[in-house]
Amino acid sequence: MVPLSALGSLTIEPLGATVGAEVLGVERSQLIDDAALPTRCMEALEQHGVLVFQRREIDDETQIAFSKRLDDVGKAEPAEPPRIFTVTLDPAKNPAAEYLRGTFAWHIDGAQDEVPTKATMLSAKVVAAQGGETEFASTYAAYDDLDGEEKERFEEVRVLHSFEASQRLVHPDPTPEELARWREKPDREHPLVWRHRSGRRSLVIGATADHVIGLDRAAGSALLDRLLARATAPGRVYRHAWSVGDMVIWDNTGVMHRACPYDPASAREMHRTTMSGDEPIR
Repeated sequence: MVPLSALGSLTIEPLGATVGAEVLGVERSQLIDDAALPTRCMEALEQHGVLVFQRREIDDETQIAFSKRLDDVGKAEPAEPPRIFTVTLDPAKNPAAEYLRGTFAWHIDGAQDEVPTKATMLSAKVVAAQGGETEFASTYAAYDDLDGEEKERFEEVRVLHSFEASQRLVHPDPTPEELARWREKPDREHPLVWRHRSGRRSLVIGATADHVIGLDRAAGSALLDRLLARATAPGRVYRHAWSVGDMVIWDNTGVMHRACPYDPASAREMHRTTMSGDEPIR
């Protein structure tokens, strides 16, 4: 029997050895009405990296409202209300659907932003008949797994993240027009080691990691590949098999994720909201 831990009105059941937990005992109405819930959720998220709410079947308005409540935790000023982003391979529902094939590789959300997303919330509206699960791997655990010499060596390392890097995994031989479109999106430099306000550290790696600043490209790619392989080794990944109505929240700079492949003709549809990020501690 997996141990349960209580956090106020939340009951948390761990789902994986290093990442993931199911939240029990929270009704849909509490997402809007429970004053203590946002802080308790963020505390649980800090501990487990991924929170799963099974079959809550929330509507978009509730998802946006709850996301905003989480976004405001600890902030002096309210953040802008998050928008719903439709995650689907159907171009009729999302004009950027083709680019979403890049999400089949390990990544974090908003890596090309000045500050990546703090947390992401996804709710399932239609699930794939086969495939389409989402996998998660803790980059907190990946950092903790480094030896002392590695931790010291990586402390000041910086990595350039680009949209092109993630798209080349799907389209390794792009046309000049595709390449030009990819390069319209700005590149962004981030520390390899993200220093969280909590005092914890995680690694910021994944599909968007183009190269290590100041390192030969081959050597930098080899380093990033090794770190990715270690972070996603067997036993370190939680795979969520979606049911309609599931809601999942994850710590975006402490957890990588990827969608498992599914039929491009599938009607699979997820609704995504994001919480604004916190700059790393310098």
